[in-house]
Amino acid sequence: MELMDKTINSYFDIWLGPRDPRVKGWLLLENYTPTFIFSVLYLLIVWLGPKYMRNKQPFSCRGILVIYNLGLTLLSLYMFYELVTGVLEGGYNFFCQDTHSGGEADMKIIRVLWWYYFSKLIEFMDTFFFILRKNNHQITVLHVYHHATMLNIWWFVMNWVPCGHSYFGATLNSFIHVLMYSYYGLSAVPAMRPYLWWKKYITQGQLIQFVLTIFQTSCGVVWPCAFPQGWLYFQIFYMISLIILFTNFYIQTYNKKASSRRKEYQNGSTAIANGYTNSSSSLENNVKQRKQRKD
Repeated sequence: MELMDKTINSYFDIWLGPRDPRVKGWLLLENYTPTFIFSVLYLLIVWLGPKYMRNKQPFSCRGILVIYNLGLTLLSLYMFYELVTGVLEGGYNFFCQDTHSGGEADMKIIRVLWWYYFSKLIEFMDTFFFILRKNNHQITVLHVYHHATMLNIWWFVMNWVPCGHSYFGATLNSFIHVLMYSYYGLSAVPAMRPYLWWKKYITQGQLIQFVLTIFQTSCGVVWPCAFPQGWLYFQIFYMISLIILFTNFYIQTYNKKASSRRKEYQNGSTAIANGYTNSSSSLENNVKQRKQRKD
């Protein structure tokens, strides 16, 4: 294992250049192997989990879901606050910020972004709860793609560009996750479900987040600084892939549902109208039959 780690690390150093020494020895960052193994195990559970649960009763998980979502809400709120204050303390430039000019604020950003990276591992539990509750319709291509890629992407970010221009997407995402996990936590309580109206707007917020991240990342391309350009291009292409997948999800989930409701309403109105017409005609026929019998 140690020989494999050294080999992998040497290839990464050749392809991506020297790592940021400020994260040397940090938990899970020294070698890529643990992150890769976690990702493979995640995909195996996504594949085998529904098969295992096929003939079993779904688990409720209500109590642990409330605790889990509350914990992630608080963690996201903490990360959002620390990132915003760190950016202000370091005087970060919105248009382009390198990884070595923020002073002590850079280290604050790095520490928070490590938690952001680690939260992507915790968020694998989102999928595991779907499997245990047999909500397999929620385990979409978008869901698995997003969860499996984020942990891996942020391992590389933390090793090579753990601060500077990397802060923006994580800051927006942490804010969105405050809204999202608070929604999920409340929805685990049946009495609260009738009062939860903002699910649709969470998806809209996610799409806005991706567009803003592309804009801010593109600023670093147009007005470059010492932040590595390759990371900026990768960020733009990854955000585009998420926009495509989330837009498709939004259309499938909300626009088509609204359209089907309208059709059902129209069909229902037609059925009522037809029922009224048929009733009237049958009544007329009955009257005619009675008259004929009297004659």
